[in-house]
Amino acid sequence: MSETGNRLRKLLESPNFDPQNYVKQLSQQSDGDRDLQEHRQKIQNLADETAQNLKKNVYKNYRQFIETAKEISYLESEMYQLSHILTEQKSIMESITQALLSTDKDETSKEMQAAFPKETEEVKQRTLTSLLEKVEGGKNIMDTPGRHLVYNGDLVEFDVDNMSQIQKVHAFLMNDCLLISTWLPNRRGAVKYKYNALYDLESFAVVNVKDNPPMKDMFKILMFPDSRIFQAENSKIKKEWLEILDETKKNKVSKDKHKKEEEVPASPVRAEVSTNPFDVEDEQPADAEESVDLSLEWIQELPEDLDVCIAQRDFEGAVDLLDKLNEYLKDQPVTPRVKELRVKVDERVRQLTEVLVFELSPDRSLRGGPKATRRAVSQLIRLGQSTKACELFLKNRAAAVQTAIRQLRIEGATLLYIHKLCNIFFTSLLETAKEFEMDFAGNTGCYSAFVVWSRTAMRMFVDAFSKQVFDSKESLSTAAECVKVAKEHCQQLTEIGLDLTFTLQSLLVKDIKAALLSYKDIIMEATKHRNSEEMWRRMNLMTPEALAKLKDEMRTCGMGSFEQYMGEDCWVNLSYTIVAFTKQMMSFLEEGLKLYFPELHMVFLESLREIILVAVQHVDYSLRCEQEAEKKAFIVQNATFLHDTVLPVVERRFEEGVGKPAKQLQDLRKSTRPVRINPESTTSLV
Repeated sequence: MSETGNRLRKLLESPNFDPQNYVKQLSQQSDGDRDLQEHRQKIQNLADETAQNLKKNVYKNYRQFIETAKEISYLESEMYQLSHILTEQKSIMESITQALLSTDKDETSKEMQAAFPKETEEVKQRTLTSLLEKVEGGKNIMDTPGRHLVYNGDLVEFDVDNMSQIQKVHAFLMNDCLLISTWLPNRRGAVKYKYNALYDLESFAVVNVKDNPPMKDMFKILMFPDSRIFQAENSKIKKEWLEILDETKKNKVSKDKHKKEEEVPASPVRAEVSTNPFDVEDEQPADAEESVDLSLEWIQELPEDLDVCIAQRDFEGAVDLLDKLNEYLKDQPVTPRVKELRVKVDERVRQLTEVLVFELSPDRSLRGGPKATRRAVSQLIRLGQSTKACELFLKNRAAAVQTAIRQLRIEGATLLYIHKLCNIFFTSLLETAKEFEMDFAGNTGCYSAFVVWSRTAMRMFVDAFSKQVFDSKESLSTAAECVKVAKEHCQQLTEIGLDLTFTLQSLLVKDIKAALLSYKDIIMEATKHRNSEEMWRRMNLMTPEALAKLKDEMRTCGMGSFEQYMGEDCWVNLSYTIVAFTKQMMSFLEEGLKLYFPELHMVFLESLREIILVAVQHVDYSLRCEQEAEKKAFIVQNATFLHDTVLPVVERRFEEGVGKPAKQLQDLRKSTRPVRINPESTTSLV
């Protein structure tokens, strides 16, 4: 590099370099454009040299870059492992701290309850009484002795189906029940709320709802077969509701359990001798209690084992234990100890049922398909709740089908969308039917519920189908192809003995009827427009290719004798209006046969008749009005084509497609028989 280039490099690399002052000085010192161009070239050369050196350094240190990247990757993985270890240690320490705090809290609460038991209970009852005075229709709630307030607050209720806000409520949680009250729009004195519902704590389950903005801070209360969703003011209040509800439910279960245990060792009951000779009671023998051996280890540990199975989601193991117990106690007498054991087991059965019901709820993931529900359904059936299992299974599958249809992307091409829609819906329906048959093979009474569900699902499919095909005003040919695709998919269900073709037809008949009438009106208007411009001239197709194309089109329409109307060169001895009418009407006939249902017979037949009458009446009118002999003969030739060629083909295709002849079309052809006339005659039709 030259000395000038070195000076320029040092100047540009200096920390105090100011570009604006440098340019200003350079412009003052230069004599003209030439000096500036030379200086620009120097700076450009310096930039190119710097870029070349940078490339050389990159290639030279390429291996070091790779090794450095590897070291950074190793360091990142080690830091991740260290973070994971620290997180585990933190969670362990928090759990230990929480356990110690809960122990201290329990001891403190026991001491407080021992010191002030009566005062606390009375204060809670007085608080509840004062609050319930503000609830219209809630005076009788305090009739239950020992009932007191645990927690209360404002909530907002949302609709379970569409998540729209319903109303604002105020909830009162008591030690044995939950009261829901609504806000009164017009307050009357101290009364602010109106009684809405009262739920026993054992009759519902509380489920946390994941936040999905803007829907957040919500929780659900499940009361089979219904459910309600409430929204708290913020996440802190929601957490308090969930924790206090769970703790209150546990306290009630524990209290009921202790109460029953205290009632068992009651004072000895003295046997009373009945004086009623008709009072027949099953008297348990004195040694009946001794004959039932409940001291077996697996029976003693049964309640705890059931709790473990439920916690570990071992539903099969829990039901196996219940079956084993039922088999053991099947022929045993019912003693007080057996009743006590039954009470404990029934509580676990209720908890197991709630868990299985939640497994089948639509809120769970629906990606596993029908097979994902088999486990919960089979265990509910084993518990003797096949009706509930059937209902939940079908609700789950309905939600899955509805979600799949909603997630289907609406394509620009209607036929492509309908192919995807039919594939998704009928495949899901077929899989659901097979899974239902497998799960409920021994419960034939549930099959009627599946048939009803299938009809409901079909109605949901037809709604999506009609919205895309008929509401968007697609052509009749597109609508016919879409209906044909739906029919073909529906036929696949017959392999499992499920025929929903009639249901599909009955749901589509209204839209198809409207489409047929609309397309009929379009054809009639187009025909009338062409008739108004009719000059009764022969068609000249100009090229042999166009003539061959028209010949193929007419052969496709079933006009096998069309060649006799072809003239010399590229002439056709028919008018443009009659040829266009023939192609349009035959297209309507073919598309209508694809859409044909028995319920549409008269609509389709009358539409054909009205379309044909437009052309026939136009020919008849032209014959009566035309005075020129040559044109009149040409009109008679077109009328002959309609009568001898077109109408017989229409009758034959209609009979082939429908399966029975159309008397109306036959009568129409007989009434429009053309008369072979001489050029001077003016009579055309009889």
